[in-house]
Amino acid sequence: MQTQETGVQYSRWNDNNRDEVNMTVSSTEASACHRLYGKLCTGKLGIAMKVVGGLGLFWIIFIVGYVTGYYVHKCK
Repeated sequence: MQTQETGVQYSRWNDNNRDEVNMTVSSTEASACHRLYGKLCTGKLGIAMKVVGGLGLFWIIFIVGYVTGYYVHKCK
């Protein structure tokens, strides 16, 4: 059984009229999707992944359009 390391602490300062909320979240609670997103979609690697994905999507749409245009405009 895992220990509960998550907590929320709320403190109110009456003299400055400021509220402060502190949240502590254990790193073991992050799901696999969040960890994968953190590695692949942020920083320099994230930019590279988006560029490669965009180029790949461009070429897929280009090839599908080319093949579709070929069969639509094919002379009989």
